[in-house]
Amino acid sequence: MTREWWRGAVIYQIYPRSFRDTNADGIGDLKGILKGLDYVASLGVDGIWISPFFTSPMKDFGYDVADYCGIDPSFGDFDDFDAIIERSHALGLKVIIDQVYSHTSDEHAWFEESRQSRTNAKADWYVWADPKPDGSPPSNWQSVFGGSAWEWDGPRKQYYLHNFLKSQPDLNVHNPDVQNALLDAARFWLDRGVDGFRLDALNFSMHDPELRDNPPSGAPLETVTRPFDMQIKRFNQSHDDIPAFIERIRGVIDEYPGSFTVAEVGGPEPLAEMKAFTADGKRLDSAYNFDFLYAPELTGPRVKASLANWNGEPGEGWPSWAFSNHDAPRSTTRWSNADNFEEVARLSLLLLLSLRGNPIIYQGEELALPQGEVAFEDLQDPEAIANWPHTLGRDGARTPFPWSSHEPQAGFSNANQTWLKVDPAQATRAVDTQSDGKESALHYTRQLLALRRSLAPLLIGSSEILETDDDIVAFVRRAGDDAVLCAFNLGDRTLSWSPPVEFCDAQLVASEAIGEEHGRVLREMAPKSGYWAVKKGS
Repeated sequence: MTREWWRGAVIYQIYPRSFRDTNADGIGDLKGILKGLDYVASLGVDGIWISPFFTSPMKDFGYDVADYCGIDPSFGDFDDFDAIIERSHALGLKVIIDQVYSHTSDEHAWFEESRQSRTNAKADWYVWADPKPDGSPPSNWQSVFGGSAWEWDGPRKQYYLHNFLKSQPDLNVHNPDVQNALLDAARFWLDRGVDGFRLDALNFSMHDPELRDNPPSGAPLETVTRPFDMQIKRFNQSHDDIPAFIERIRGVIDEYPGSFTVAEVGGPEPLAEMKAFTADGKRLDSAYNFDFLYAPELTGPRVKASLANWNGEPGEGWPSWAFSNHDAPRSTTRWSNADNFEEVARLSLLLLLSLRGNPIIYQGEELALPQGEVAFEDLQDPEAIANWPHTLGRDGARTPFPWSSHEPQAGFSNANQTWLKVDPAQATRAVDTQSDGKESALHYTRQLLALRRSLAPLLIGSSEILETDDDIVAFVRRAGDDAVLCAFNLGDRTLSWSPPVEFCDAQLVASEAIGEEHGRVLREMAPKSGYWAVKKGS
């Protein structure tokens, strides 16, 4: 089977601060990633995505970059990174890293120069604007983290734009010199051996130069946690010139055959941008799907609508899917209760690995970790602190990875204190407790990934949604003469469902367990359950 390595690949996301600490400072590091690579490879994934490790004051934990071509000392150095590349490739793993093109840290040398005057060489590298005659900000745009997206700067006597923290000034990516500098940074890492990029917050990278006010969204105050949600983000992001910049990115990527790009495109209605950013094979390879990351429930209509949006039409990009990540509360906690946690964890993984596209597994998902419990006084995330107690926040998804149930700090660190506390409930699900257990979530993950790798329809096949009742989701993946029926009962009661006639004699290969003789397809589906049934061609 000939295909690009990334098409249908399973990517494992590593959040470096929380993965493994080797120098006892309580913070995960690059040597910790190196130490954990054999474990990651043993899962059966195809590549890793490493969240930011660049030079940064860490006010947004690495997404505030102070040097695109530097490594923060808290994580290690270039020898450590080069060792990760070498070992990953030896294990057959590709390496993807983040690129943050919409903003930098206010400690970046570019911003420090830009703010000095209105005439210096980098004066127009960030989004600067004069106040209104009454001294108020240039527009009504709101920051993701709350409050105005404009911050007054004394040296320039102007406001600068920050869609996120005020310490994260927005780059003026309309400026060709800024684009050139960002593309140079991309080449730096590609030359270093990385296999591609996740492009963070890409739809925030360009604004409306006229600085027009955003219209209200109409969202009632009682339904939102921040003023940002009370606007339609028409002018502070999503400018029509972004695709042209993306084509420049693609030009650089094409200098390095085999490289992969996936865009993060957030927002309440991101589909049109996701399609535009991945259109016609001349922009990015994939877009990172947000349909499930913040969903409070996993429902049939939601899954069906998401699948229908990516059905392989001509010119359509390749989707990527995630149910959890470093920004979103873990799906196991969002979608389950105490009575059905284990069933939902297995169902979620089976569904994620069924979808046409690239599944992205967040560290700990293979262990069925619940959302970590973090007390208010222990919070580190500025968003969680600002919105307490109205959201689960991001820290609960970033608690240290549990390697050992019997070692201090769950084997994550030898430090007396870690940057976020280890959650005892997660420690009971540590790698060592699950490695030999045939009924464990970890064993299930390894078996399911191995099975998926052997089924071409699940890697590259088309996807056909079947007509079903709301709580039943069923679709057929096809490649050549082979087909896999993927069926799920997302409801809370047993349901009867008849599969298509062509699958009446299909072999059931995965449900709540893998590697056993399952017999024929099921017509009675237990709540929170699913299965794969294989029909081989002649």
